[in-house]
Amino acid sequence: MTSLLDRQVVFFGGKGGVGKTTCSAAFALAASRRNKRVLLVSTDPAHSTSDIFERHIGGSECELLPNLSAIEIDADRESARYVRDVKRDIERMFSPGVVRQAHRQIDMAAASPGLAEVALLDRMIDLIVEREQLFDLVVFDTAPTGHTLQLLRMPEAMTTWIQALVKHRRALLEIDRGSGGEQPAAALADPILAALERRHERLAQLRVRVTDRGWTSFVLVTIPERLAIEETARAADLLSDTNVDIGGLVVNRILPDGLAGEFYVSRKAQERSYLDEIARRFERLRRIEVRQLARDVYGLTSLTLVSDQLMR
Repeated sequence: MTSLLDRQVVFFGGKGGVGKTTCSAAFALAASRRNKRVLLVSTDPAHSTSDIFERHIGGSECELLPNLSAIEIDADRESARYVRDVKRDIERMFSPGVVRQAHRQIDMAAASPGLAEVALLDRMIDLIVEREQLFDLVVFDTAPTGHTLQLLRMPEAMTTWIQALVKHRRALLEIDRGSGGEQPAAALADPILAALERRHERLAQLRVRVTDRGWTSFVLVTIPERLAIEETARAADLLSDTNVDIGGLVVNRILPDGLAGEFYVSRKAQERSYLDEIARRFERLRRIEVRQLARDVYGLTSLTLVSDQLMR
């Protein structure tokens, strides 16, 4: 996985419970020890990053080690921040009467499904697009596959929606101008149009970054079990459709060799069958196998053992 050290953004994703947090933390640790300024970002609600590093991280950037900082993004907190920012923008644009009505509408929208995803996407734009000068590499420990892939596909859908809003707003301004209302100079300074175009520009920048194969890669993490393999195959297909580079496949929790006992022999034979299937079905992906340790992975000592396996 040393080739991914040249990327600026690396996502780690996969089925719940396959070891995404362990692998993303181990990769971030390895990169930081190679003099990369690294930010490790957890978007997984479980937020196991704090557990692995054995210290509280939270919602603000926290320096863990030289060259390595981390942040755990909380969807509820990001949603509340996003709503506050939208309300503040409206207060700058409209009269008090309009603002009161708009606030009621926003509060109703805040309870609807999808707000957390929009707020999380907005935070990702900040981290990927607007903070690139602070870090050489941003590593994302993501939520389970389906949620993450939906998030990566949102910029395209939202861009289409915002383009339609911009077109509609321009048409309204043309009508006003034609009726002797708003003049061209005022139309150019229209705050609603300006806000929409800023949003469109930020989404466009994110799309460019995420689909730039020299800039961003997505690492799939799986284990040699049936359900994990099938979800990995679906994720690989969706990532290809989204034009996101798949930088590699980590096959995690490989059983050690040389143990005895009927249970072990049976599990090892099944594992061998699944490893052969993984090699066949994902032959085009770079694969790295990570063997299961004798103890849980938490703390720098055990995390370094995983890191060494990833980067060999």
